[in-house]
Amino acid sequence: MMSLNLLGALGLLIYGMKMMSEALQKMAGPQLRHILARMTTNRLTGVLTGTFATCAIQSSSATTVMTVSFVSAGLLTLSQAISVIMGANIGTTLTAWIMSLGYNVDLTNIVFPAFMIGMILIYKKKHRIVGDFLFGVAFMFLSLVMLSTTGKEMDLGHNEGVVRFFTSFDTNSYWTILAFLGIGTLITCIVQSSSAVMAITILLCSTGVLPIYLGIALVMGENIGTTATANLAALGANTQARRAALAHLLFNVFGVMWMLCVFYPFVDMVCRLVGYNPAIGGQATLLPVVLAMFHTCFNVINTTILIGLIPQMERVVCWLLPEKQQMEQEQFRLQYIQANLMQTPEISVLQAQKETAQFGKRVQNMFGMVRKLMEEQNKTRFEQLYTQIEQQEDYADHMEIEIARFLEQVSEDHLSDKTKGKVRQMLREVGELESIGDACYNLARTLNRQQESGKYFTSVLRIQLQAMMSLCDDALTHMNIVMSGHRYEHDYRETFRIENDINQMRQRLRNENIRAVNERKYDYVIGTIYIDLINECEKLGDYVVNVVEARFGR
Repeated sequence: MMSLNLLGALGLLIYGMKMMSEALQKMAGPQLRHILARMTTNRLTGVLTGTFATCAIQSSSATTVMTVSFVSAGLLTLSQAISVIMGANIGTTLTAWIMSLGYNVDLTNIVFPAFMIGMILIYKKKHRIVGDFLFGVAFMFLSLVMLSTTGKEMDLGHNEGVVRFFTSFDTNSYWTILAFLGIGTLITCIVQSSSAVMAITILLCSTGVLPIYLGIALVMGENIGTTATANLAALGANTQARRAALAHLLFNVFGVMWMLCVFYPFVDMVCRLVGYNPAIGGQATLLPVVLAMFHTCFNVINTTILIGLIPQMERVVCWLLPEKQQMEQEQFRLQYIQANLMQTPEISVLQAQKETAQFGKRVQNMFGMVRKLMEEQNKTRFEQLYTQIEQQEDYADHMEIEIARFLEQVSEDHLSDKTKGKVRQMLREVGELESIGDACYNLARTLNRQQESGKYFTSVLRIQLQAMMSLCDDALTHMNIVMSGHRYEHDYRETFRIENDINQMRQRLRNENIRAVNERKYDYVIGTIYIDLINECEKLGDYVVNVVEARFGR
């Protein structure tokens, strides 16, 4: 029963911290990602940002995965990400202090009021996220109370078998320290929670059965093991994201290496700071504080050493993970959406926004190919360009499906009303962008029909078509400017002005075409092809307006 109580308390601890972390990320919402993006102007602000963000959401893994996601989305550079990751390692030490508090202070008086207030807020839809946060805090503190109680009931300090097992290890041997370091790393990689392993370490130390040197070796292993989360998440991401995750691993491995060189003097210094004497023993209640103090000192000193070497770290990870040459068939993969990195709705929405903006640029490039196709006189090059446009249209279809599917997955999560609105807008945007791709393909097909007919436009018709396509290109350019920036920075009326010019030109050219065909200035077939192109350009302008309206939420 005690073993079940211990496992249940650990499960409750992991669940409580996860619930609290997710609630805080939802409360912070877009502000959190804007803070991470803007407060990384230099190394020091990057470290401070990572520290405060991790203290706020109580999960270094969440901060690190979020940072890796921002690198994947092109929002942070690799050097900025490294500084944030360093700060995340400092911020996560707050968790150890909270746990050490749970073993020295009775938290029962906090737990039940937090449950009551949280339940009231959850039933009030407006404050549900705050209620979720309080429930997470209550679960975390309740698990600490349960762990402390279970530890006392197990009375491991008087269990001869357990005491004999741990005293059989030579604490003065580096091989023993390395063995426990490896155990801490392995367990953390398996359970994917350094907090749970830290809780076990504090429990064993507080009962007096685990010597402080071995407990600290486990803590050092936890620092390496916790990097597995980001590295696993980055497996399917782009090279920059994998480099950021690798930098996290190198940072902690380097710290453990220099710590092993000064292990015993450093641990003795930390013990003196807390007032604990390893040689005498006793005072087991101070051991959780010793572990928390070591965790903080280790990460602060490690960051102080490496903060000036970020450019060198960047070069090392770039050397270890060189940019691979993309194969021709790989160029059609989504650039920003990485399924493995979908951790929170806010990150996912950001990835979808970046991918949608990329979609807009791609359809404009496709329209540029159509304009080149109209000017191409060589039959072989014409056919090659037409084949490329066909491939781009096929890619646009796949891109719409993939982004829409990703947004549907995001919408299944608990979202704020503002985020739900963004998801609806983007679903509409990708549908209209795919229609622009269809319009480009229809223009290419019409030009191909003209090529096969063996008939050519007159110089006047060619000039008029160029003018119409130039207006369409202006509309696409403005659309991409709007999609790449913030809405308040742009005026949607500019799109309507261009679209109005397109409509007026279409009407004028249609009337002129009817008159020219009647006067036999050119063949009826070429006149039909010409007017088909004009009409398709006008449709493309309408789709552009629809994208901009969706972007502005109109």
